[in-house]
Amino acid sequence: MKKNGFKKILVLGSGALKIGEAGEFDYSGSQAIKALKEEQIKVILINPNIATFQTSKFLADEVYFLPIDDYFVEKVIAKEKPDGVLLSFGGQTALNCGLMLQKKGVFKKYRVKILGSPISSIELTENREFFAKHLKSISLPVPPSGSAVNLKEAKRVAKKIGFPLMIRASFALGGQKSGIVKNEKELEEVVKSALAVSPQVLIEKYLHHFKEIEYEVVRDKIGNTITVCNMENLDPLGIHTGDSIVVAPSQTLNNDEYHSLRE
Repeated sequence: MKKNGFKKILVLGSGALKIGEAGEFDYSGSQAIKALKEEQIKVILINPNIATFQTSKFLADEVYFLPIDDYFVEKVIAKEKPDGVLLSFGGQTALNCGLMLQKKGVFKKYRVKILGSPISSIELTENREFFAKHLKSISLPVPPSGSAVNLKEAKRVAKKIGFPLMIRASFALGGQKSGIVKNEKELEEVVKSALAVSPQVLIEKYLHHFKEIEYEVVRDKIGNTITVCNMENLDPLGIHTGDSIVVAPSQTLNNDEYHSLRE
């Protein structure tokens, strides 16, 4: 990275402990800081959680114990003037903050290069409607679905697809405010709750008792990929991973199923 002229990089940290962020992002963020330090790059960290490994004295050069939101992050950028920023090591909070900073033109204003996952990839994966359309465009099967930004739209989509349904909040990790609904009353409750924390919900057909299988894949910028392992949730689809037990490797796939998914 030093060859590219990066002398100082800002890392948005893991923040508060909650399902979907902090534990795993504290670890990955710490490894990112170590890698940057090995390249003799100065690291600026924003992380309001003092009880994380990231904030240890021997890691980042400067640590700001400030909330990870666009107001405070812009203040730090204006003061420190970093060459680049890493958004992918702070969980959902950091991703949403990065999207807001991009929308406000902060990165362009201070000439800060976004490193790692680009804004376009973050927007694609965090906006559930865009992600579902993208999967369809590459011929991957997905359940019938539709998005909504209010209860009226949600009811229209639900009527078209039919119950039972899975409601998912966009721009949220850990299954926050998501849930299974079997009738219109439950639909109203879950959609109202989800829209209180997210601007959009995805409504899709609930795949009752389908298995939930995950593959860990590492890919570099030129397309080389490594399948590290696969995992299987003991509970069926619809029970969030944070409330379930995950076993690696998978236990109930036959050989054909395992290799077809792997490929």
